This record gives sequence, C-alpha cells and structure tokens, in this order.
Amino acid sequence: MRPHPTLPRLRWIIAGLLLVVTLINYTDRMTLSVLIGEVGRDLQLSSEDYGHIVSLFFLAYAIMYAGSGYVVDRLGTKLGMAVFVGAWSVAQMLHGLATGKWSLAACRFGLGLTEPGSFPAAARAVREWFPADQRALGTGIFNAGSSLGAAVASPVAAFLALNYGWRAAFFFTGAIGFVWLAAWWLFYDSPARNRWLGAREAAEMRNSGVLAATAPDEGPALKTDWWGVLRSRPCLTLILVRFLTDPVIYFVIVWFPAYLQKERGFDLAMIGKYAWVPFVFGDIGYITGGWISGWMMRRGWSLPKARKVSLAIGAAFLPVAILAPLAPNAALAIAATCSAVMGHAIWIANLLTLPTDIFRANEVGTATGFSGMGGAIGGALANLATGWIVTHFSYLPLFICAGLMHPLSVLLVWWLLPMRVFGIDQGNSAPVAKPA
Repeated sequence: MRPHPTLPRLRWIIAGLLLVVTLINYTDRMTLSVLIGEVGRDLQLSSEDYGHIVSLFFLAYAIMYAGSGYVVDRLGTKLGMAVFVGAWSVAQMLHGLATGKWSLAACRFGLGLTEPGSFPAAARAVREWFPADQRALGTGIFNAGSSLGAAVASPVAAFLALNYGWRAAFFFTGAIGFVWLAAWWLFYDSPARNRWLGAREAAEMRNSGVLAATAPDEGPALKTDWWGVLRSRPCLTLILVRFLTDPVIYFVIVWFPAYLQKERGFDLAMIGKYAWVPFVFGDIGYITGGWISGWMMRRGWSLPKARKVSLAIGAAFLPVAILAPLAPNAALAIAATCSAVMGHAIWIANLLTLPTDIFRANEVGTATGFSGMGGAIGGALANLATGWIVTHFSYLPLFICAGLMHPLSVLLVWWLLPMRVFGIDQGNSAPVAKPA
C-alpha cells in the first residue's frame, strides 16, 4: 500500500486556514455595518434601532463567548470549530430574510451566539501547533483575518448590494462558510493524529516540545476546571482588559461606515471604495505584533517582558484616534483611524496569546472564551451608549474614549500580571493559574 501523502509546512497551512475562517467571520459580521444605510431605509430603522440590534448581537456574543471556549475544550479543536462555523453560516444567510427590526435583531442575536466559538478554537489550534516563540505570530496570522474580513466586506457587500440587492449579500457571504468547512474537515487534526504531517516537520515539532504537548490522550475527554480558570487572577485580568479595549475595534467595525456617511458625506459607493483602508493597516499590525514578541524572545527577552512590551507598543498608536473627528478632511480622519486599527492589531496579537502562555493546553479555549466574554459585554454596553451619543451629541466623545482605553489597559496588564503568573513553556505540565 502506498503511504499517505504529506504536506510540507503543515503548521503554516493550518495558520492559513485559521486566517481564512477569521476573515469569513468578520466579513459576515461587518456586512450589516456596510449595508446599514440600505437595510435601514428598507426596514425603516433609526440610529437607535441600529444600536439596539448591534447590542443584541454583543449580548449574545458575550453569553456564548463564555461558554464557547468550554464547548471547544470539551469537543476538541476540530469538531468545536466545525460546529460553530456551520451554525453562524446559517445565521448569516437568514439575515437576507429579515422583514423588520426584530426579525433582523433575531438573526443578529443568532450570529452573536455562533461566531465567538472560532476564536477559542483558533487559540487551541495555535497552542497545539506552535512553540512559545511562534505563538504570537500564529495568533497574529489568524487575527489578521479579522482585518482582511473587514476590508473585504466593504467592497464585496457594496458590490453585491448595488448589483443584486442587499439580501443577496447576506446569502453569498453566509454560503462561503460551508466551503471553508470542507477544507477544515479534510486537513485539520492535532499534530499527534494528523495524517498530513510529514516526518521532518513532526521531528521539528517534537524537538520544540509541541508534539509531546498534544498527545492523543489530551483530546476532548480531558476535563476542564472552568470555575478554577474563571476565578484565577490572569483570567479576571484578561476579562477586564478586553472589556475596556475590544469595544474600540468594535466601534470601528460597526460605526465607522456610518460615521463616514453621516459626518463625511460618503455614499455607499464611496464606503465600498475607502472604508476598507484602516483594516489593511490592521493586517500589518497583526503580523508585526505577532512577530515582534517572538523576535524579542529569540534575542533573550523573557516571555512575559516580550509580551508586555509588545502590548505597550500597540497601545502607543491609539491616542492618534482622538484626532479623527477633528481632522479637516475625510482622508486625515481615515488616516487617524488607520493608526488606531494598527495599534489595536499589535495589541490583540499579543493579548490573545497570553492564555496560551499562562494556562494548560486543555484550558486555553476556556480562558480565551471568558476573556472574549468580557470584550463582548464591553461591546454591547458601548454600542448601546454609542447609538444614544451619536443621536444626541457627536462622534467626538467616542473617538476620545477609543484613544485612551489601550494606554490605560497596558498599565493594568503590567500591574495585575506579574512575572510569577507565567509558566515556562511546559506543554501540558504547566501549573494552572492560581485563583485570585
């Protein structure tokens, strides 16, 4: 019998799959943001209605983000990812059938319940396939899909809506998820069980400790102490920090197209042409942020110091966002937003890597899920406030908050996550983070 063929550099192929699924995730969620002008006119929605709908999405997102990490840790990376991607693809397609505020809100709630699961699953995949000095890069690669998705959503959704109607945009973007699922199911498994993994790459992974850390007995049956994870100091810190900083990127994703329409006079064609630009800088930030901490570690920096300094570098870009509503023209406003998106990308590439550094392999999804819950709760509350502030005041207070949250949060990380909470790269033998 002929041996099964293998794929060279399989870990990077898997990183590419994770990038694409994150791209699809953000394309799906941002399609409504791009088309809210057309959808709002057709369904007679006000800015406050839109704020309510978005907040329902984030409420569902928060509820399920907390549980999705535990579900992924119990089902395993492969099946857990597949369940969530299939479910959110259906929810996205159902948007095309909405007839009013509450039917659209129900679809949005369904999308919020299903989309968060891909992030704990991706974090687990990175933990399974990448050594410590490459994890932030792996995390940065899959998170680059969020900026790519946000960039792709603007021209694709605008093109589909202008040529086939806004409902077609939801049908098309939702269907793409099922195409990705086929590739995922074919190529993904843990390194210890993956039939596509070549002997040379397996030896490299064994030498770096990755393959030993993902042995077959570390599968879905390994029990996770979710309560111990939740009440640990690192998890509570990550929840707080994401509560403060995630709403910044959600503000750009959800409200920036509406800002360009209302404050800068853009029409749908102009949004399709320009609203994607900040997210290109996000892609640069994700890859740069993921690379830079690994570069520091290879030059002798400790893992905690490399992660924290990288977070500080990202946070330094955010105050420029305050200048966006004060800029004399749209080009400068977009440029200021580019700085904010790039800084957040550097920030999140390292922040999302912290659970893989601190928690056991079978707890990474749970810790990532709880921290994402904090971000989603912050997003829900921020969007409720944003709809009211935009209606009664202006965008200026929102950009001021966007500029200040990351610098505040990096101080919290340095204070609340001292060196002792980080384990050395120890595979599955890492000590669990101690309760606060």
